[in-house]
Amino acid sequence: MSVNVGDAAPVVAVEAYVRDAAQPVEMEVGGPCDSWTVLFFYPRDFTFLCPVELRGFADLQASFALEGASVMAASTDSWHVHRAWLETSSGLTGIRYPELTRAYGVLNVDDGSALPATFIIDPSGTVRDMRMAGPGTRRRPEETLEALRELRIGELQAVA
Repeated sequence: MSVNVGDAAPVVAVEAYVRDAAQPVEMEVGGPCDSWTVLFFYPRDFTFLCPVELRGFADLQASFALEGASVMAASTDSWHVHRAWLETSSGLTGIRYPELTRAYGVLNVDDGSALPATFIIDPSGTVRDMRMAGPGTRRRPEETLEALRELRIGELQAVA
C-alpha cells in the first residue's frame, strides 16, 4: 500500500516500545486525534545512520510539541529489538518517543526493512506531507519541523 499526500493516514494498531514501560504499549497510529503527528520510518535498529536521526528528532521533540505535534519513529524491528537497542546503545538513552514496528506502505521488499520516509499527519488524520530519503541519505529533523510550521501557518491563514 502506498500512502500519498492528501490520503487518509492508515489507522494501524501497534505494540510500541515506550521507555520505562515494562511491556509493549498498545497504540493506534493514523486517523483523527488531538494533535499533529510526525511519523518517521528508519530501516533497522543497530544501524549506522539511524541513531543520528533518532537523536535529531529527540533533540527537537520540545519544538515539535510547541507546534502541537507528537513524534513517532517506526521500523520493522520487534518491540524486543527496539528495547535492546535503545536501552543498551549509548547516545540513545535519552530518546523517549514511541518506537513502532508496523509498515506504513514503506516496506523494502528486498530486505524487509523500512524505507526512510517521513509523514506529517494533521489532527483530522490526513497525510499533509510525505518525504522519502534516498539510500544512505541522512534526514534533517529541522526540515521536518519547518515543514510542520509551514503547514500550520497555512492552516491558520486559511481560517483567517
